[in-house]
Amino acid sequence: MPGNRAKSGERQLRSLYTALDQADRETLLAFAEFLAGRKKEPAPTELPEPTSIPRPEKESVVGAIKRLSATYPMLEKGRMLNETSNLMTRHIMHGRAATEVIDELEALFGRHYEQFREEFQRG
Repeated sequence: MPGNRAKSGERQLRSLYTALDQADRETLLAFAEFLAGRKKEPAPTELPEPTSIPRPEKESVVGAIKRLSATYPMLEKGRMLNETSNLMTRHIMHGRAATEVIDELEALFGRHYEQFREEFQRG
């Protein structure tokens, strides 16, 4: 029964969420928002430009993912999922400095925008 599986998954997710501390809850929510943003949008007719959102002086990795997703809404998040989750894991699990991970996230989104632009121009 598909409905029962969905309810079971929701209960499991709720249970996991409540077991996390506040910082990890925010990370989980940001990642869920990132995944939800993977939905395909209709192809644009003009090359969309990134929105200029300045990097705050103090920013969390979660905040950076949200900012970069808003800066580059035209990018397919699914194409960046593996690289983004690897960077998030290096920060959370391996203690990598947030500023280093954010620098890499900015480079990652920039590279994907350049690929998007090249594909767009080829038609």
